[in-house]
Amino acid sequence: MTRSRSALTERISAVGIVPVVVLDDADRARDVALALRDGGIGCAEFTLRTPAGLAAIAATADIDGFLAGAGTVLTVEQADAAIDAGASFAVTPGYDPAIADRLRAGGVEVVPGVATPTEVQRALADGFRDVKIFPAGHLGGAGYLDALHGPFPDMRFVPSGGVDPGSLGDYLRRSWVLAASGSWMVPRDVIARGDFDTIRTAAADCARIRDDVRAAR
Repeated sequence: MTRSRSALTERISAVGIVPVVVLDDADRARDVALALRDGGIGCAEFTLRTPAGLAAIAATADIDGFLAGAGTVLTVEQADAAIDAGASFAVTPGYDPAIADRLRAGGVEVVPGVATPTEVQRALADGFRDVKIFPAGHLGGAGYLDALHGPFPDMRFVPSGGVDPGSLGDYLRRSWVLAASGSWMVPRDVIARGDFDTIRTAAADCARIRDDVRAAR
């Protein structure tokens, strides 16, 4: 049965952009989060690709005006760890009902990853109304989302993979895009050298694209 959308997914929709952060040092997490928030993007997906991911979620979960999410959740054990770390939401690269169910049971909003119409239909049947499309760029970009929107008009999409400043506005013009996701605002080397002003500027540039698109609707 399809669930109603949560207040949290509507907050993500309001932000419109989900930075994908890969950290090697969790001590950088709060500075990254504050730079993004102050630039106008009040959320981030801290991936579990590195051991620092969980600690980053825990370190940023209490920041006012910021949603700390878990990304690249691949196992039920990682789902449990994300819940314990205080993640507000979680994103998976593929669709695994066991992981999604565990996260939902723990009170964490889930945006599961899908790539095909079959997977979208399965997610819809399992009650999801918001899914991640990955890798969006390789699958056909905004045109692919248009094709999916036809048979699935009640589903919203989070394109990820291949999204950049050049394509951001094209995605966000579509009302069936919940948010666009990518790592271009938070390069790993920029984080490593502590250049948080660059992150803040990149976030502000993307927030401006978002705001311009919305003003033109």
